[in-house]
Amino acid sequence: MTEHFTGIDWIVIAAYFAASLAIGFAVYRRTRSPEAFTAAKRSLPGWVCGLSIFATYVSSISFLALPGKAFAFNWNPFVFSLSLPLTTWIAVRYFLPWYRAGGDVSAYAHLERRFGPWARAYAGFFYLLTQLARMGTVLYLMALPMSILMGWDLKTIILVTGVSVTMYSLLGGIVAVIWTDALQAVVLIVGAVACSGFILFNMPEGPAQVFSIAAEHHKFNLGSLGPSVTESTFWVTLTYGIIINLQNFGIDQNYVQRYIASRSDGDARRSVWLGGLLYVPVSAVFFLIGTGLFAFYQTHPDDMGKLRHAVAAQNTAGPSADSLTVEQISDKALPFFIGSRLPRGLTGLVIAGIFAAAMSTISTCLNSSATLLLTEVYQRYIDPGVSQRRAMLVLYITSFVWGGLGTAAGLALIPISRQIPNALDTWWLLSGIFSGGMLGLFLLGRMLKRPSNPAAMVAVVVGIVAILWMTLSSRLSGVPAALQVHLHPFLIPVVGTLVILLSGLILTRILRKFES
Repeated sequence: MTEHFTGIDWIVIAAYFAASLAIGFAVYRRTRSPEAFTAAKRSLPGWVCGLSIFATYVSSISFLALPGKAFAFNWNPFVFSLSLPLTTWIAVRYFLPWYRAGGDVSAYAHLERRFGPWARAYAGFFYLLTQLARMGTVLYLMALPMSILMGWDLKTIILVTGVSVTMYSLLGGIVAVIWTDALQAVVLIVGAVACSGFILFNMPEGPAQVFSIAAEHHKFNLGSLGPSVTESTFWVTLTYGIIINLQNFGIDQNYVQRYIASRSDGDARRSVWLGGLLYVPVSAVFFLIGTGLFAFYQTHPDDMGKLRHAVAAQNTAGPSADSLTVEQISDKALPFFIGSRLPRGLTGLVIAGIFAAAMSTISTCLNSSATLLLTEVYQRYIDPGVSQRRAMLVLYITSFVWGGLGTAAGLALIPISRQIPNALDTWWLLSGIFSGGMLGLFLLGRMLKRPSNPAAMVAVVVGIVAILWMTLSSRLSGVPAALQVHLHPFLIPVVGTLVILLSGLILTRILRKFES
C-alpha cells in the first residue's frame, strides 16, 4: 500500500514532527534546572495542562485499540469512559488539594509522611513497572499502521520510534512535553473526527447505514447487566473504570506533575476537569470509528478479503486468511482502512494523529519515570545533597535508559499480542496487575487520621498475595479447582485495592484496641 502514501501525506507528517521538535528546542534553555525539567517552575496555564492531561490519557492504545474493540465486539469498553465524571470530581475534591498543599514533585512523598519510606518505595516500584507496560503497548500500537501501510518490519519501526521519542523527550523536560501535548491533542482530535466523518459519509446508503448495521449486530451494546464476575459485564467494566481512573487522576505521577505545574489552584482544577471530561466524547468518536469500519466492511466484502489477506501475510506462521476471526483482524482494521481508503492528505493527518497520541504518552512516561528515579532513588539512597548540575545529568541518563527499556517492552509485546489478539486487553491486563493495588494504600492514608504503619504494611502484603493468586491460580498446574480464582481480569485490581483498604482499616482498629 506504499503507493497510497503520497508526497502530501509525508508533508503533513513532516510538518507535525517539525512543530513538535520546534517546541522542544524553543524551551530547551528554559528547562536546565531540575525544578523546571520536572515541574515547569509551577507556572503553566490550566488549559494547557488540561490538554496535556487529555493527550496523556489518549495514547495509540485509544486511537487503535478502541476502534479495534468496537470492530470486533461492541461498546462495552466505553463504560470505562463513563466512570470519568465521577472519578474526576473525586480527584478535584480530595486528591488535588493534597498534592498542591504538599508541593512535592513526587506523587509518593505523601505516602512516606503517612506510613514511612517503605510505602513510598512500594508505590514507586509498581508505578515504574506500569509505565514500562504502557510504553511497550503504545510503541507496539504505533508501529502497527506503519507496518501495514509501508510494509516495514514491525521490530524496526518500534526500535526507530523508541529511540526518536526518547531523544525528543530529553530536549525540554516537562515544559516541552506539556506544550507539545497541547499541539498533539488538537492533531489527534482533528484526525479522529475526520476519519469517522469519512467513514460515515462513504457508506453506500449514507451515514444512517452505519447505525442500522450496527444495531442489527448489537454493536452499541454496553454489556450485560447481569451479576457475572467472570465476564466483561457493564458493572465489571464500570467498577474497573472507577478504580483505574481514580488511580490515574488520583495517584499517577504523570497527572500529579501536571497538577504541580499549573500556576494556581484554580488552574489546576480546570486542567483536571478539561482533561477528564474531554476524553468522554473523544473516546465515543474512537468507538464510532470501529463500529463504522465494521459496517463499511460488511458492505464492501472485497475490502474485507483484502484485509484478511494483509493480516495473514504479516504472520505467515498463523492461520490462513479465510480462517482468521474478526477478533484476530480487529487491531489491523483501521490501519488497513487508512492505507487503502482514506484520501491523500487525510491519510497523513490520521497517521500524524496516531503518532501524536503515542509520542505524548511516551514522552510523558519518560519524564515522570525520570523524575521518580531522581527523587525516589538517586536523591534518597545515593546522593541526598545532589547538585543541580548532577541532578540534570541523572534526569538525562534515566530518561535515556528508561526509553531503552520501554522500547524493549514494545518488542516483547509482539509475541504476547499473538496470544491476546486485542491490544486493549493486553494493556488492561498488564496495567491492572502491575498497579499492585496502590490505590488501596493511598485511600487508606486519606481515610485514617492516624494510620498504623504495621497495619498498612501487613495490608499491602496481603493485597499483593491476593493479586498474585487471582492472576496465577487458574494458570498454574496442580492447583486444586476449589482454590482457583476465575474472576475477570478487570476485577483483579478492584479486589486488590479493596483487600488492602479493608484489611488496613480492620487491622488498624484491632491494633488501636490493644494499644488502649
